[in-house]
Amino acid sequence: MFVTKKSLARRTFLQGMGAVVSLPLLDAMVPALTATAKTAANQKTRFGAVYVPHGVILEQWTPKTVGKGFDILPVMKPLEPYRDSMVVVSNLTRGGGNNHAVACSAWLTAAIAKPTEAEDVYLGTSMDQVIAKKISQDTPFPSLELATEDFTGFVGGCSTGYSCAYMNTISWTSPTTPQPMEINPRVVFERLFGRAGSPEQRKARRERDRSLLDSISGDVERLQGWLGARDKVRLGEYLDNVREIERRIQRMEAQQRSEVLSLDAPVGVPDNYGEHAGLLYDLAAVAFQADITRVFSFMMARDLSTKTYPNVGVTAGHHDVSHHGGNPTQMAQHAAINVFHLQLFAAFLEKLKNTPDGDGSLLEHSVLVYGSGMGNGNIHAPDHLPMAVIGGPVKRGHRHVQEAENTSIGNLWLSVAQAYDVEIDKFGTSTGTVDIF
Repeated sequence: MFVTKKSLARRTFLQGMGAVVSLPLLDAMVPALTATAKTAANQKTRFGAVYVPHGVILEQWTPKTVGKGFDILPVMKPLEPYRDSMVVVSNLTRGGGNNHAVACSAWLTAAIAKPTEAEDVYLGTSMDQVIAKKISQDTPFPSLELATEDFTGFVGGCSTGYSCAYMNTISWTSPTTPQPMEINPRVVFERLFGRAGSPEQRKARRERDRSLLDSISGDVERLQGWLGARDKVRLGEYLDNVREIERRIQRMEAQQRSEVLSLDAPVGVPDNYGEHAGLLYDLAAVAFQADITRVFSFMMARDLSTKTYPNVGVTAGHHDVSHHGGNPTQMAQHAAINVFHLQLFAAFLEKLKNTPDGDGSLLEHSVLVYGSGMGNGNIHAPDHLPMAVIGGPVKRGHRHVQEAENTSIGNLWLSVAQAYDVEIDKFGTSTGTVDIF
């Protein structure tokens, strides 16, 4: 690292042995007496899409009143602290019937998957990729695609009549090109921070328990000598966050080396779902903070997931629980899973809220969309999709926008695209826009 001018370049890196670490936005990157909005340090609004399968208990999600100031129902309680920058949209549909493959593939594309169990898949470009092409082409990674479950080894049909490709991702760069989702936090960490070398070399480094940040300590020391007091604090907090993520990954890898958890479990994937999802959220937050990417998508679980949640009293598989048949006990279990997923999402929102970014916070400079490709999971309903939009650009928050019955989810995505100045007047099956921003 060399500082050769009065303001630090936004794309400045700290370099060490096998590591290249981006920096967060610092005051030193803004020329003196220059408004942030007029500099290269001005932050574009980030975008994130978070998908959950099998719908929700709608009676505990959908607000009873329409318009401003609705009451937060039990399932949505984790999002209550963010209601002033949140809009809940109801009566949206994705179309395509009650198939799991259609549910997840249509969610971010507003397109209906071509029925096939072969390789001739056809869908549409997903909104995360549309936005990435607009705002994230000058970052190291245009987008991140994250998930907690990986069934990409499956071939043929994972849902009757449909290729597994439709269920393995929610992100598509074109109608024929699905984006692979990454489930391993270690792999994501090394992608973000540039740890080079072969798999054998990376394994050797892990065995030595060598910290990435230790290898850049010289650069950090030189940079801190050049920064002001507030920047020193901001840099310290950022590097502490990176170190904590790395420490957690190393700790879980050590546990997996000493305990027989699963013969097929890849190194770096936690056995505990909450820790796994939390790590992926933290990595997305750090990637936003360092401007490594401005766009991410996250499948918190896969359609047809058999994942159990004993920490909230659910020992049956998620998919089985969603087929509750109106049984109060099973509905309560499904609602408990809904709440747990939202608690993890809310923790991510809190991290963004507490992370400075230019003249505001990461949450103020982000649009996050949370939802499912099913409404009533018991019947795989393609309508009444649970959808919430949260972030600083939502200036008129704490609103419930109730669309006409069977309004295309494409209307919501078209509104999001237009907020990013994407020049399109139709997206998938859209017929108009939604009053979000």
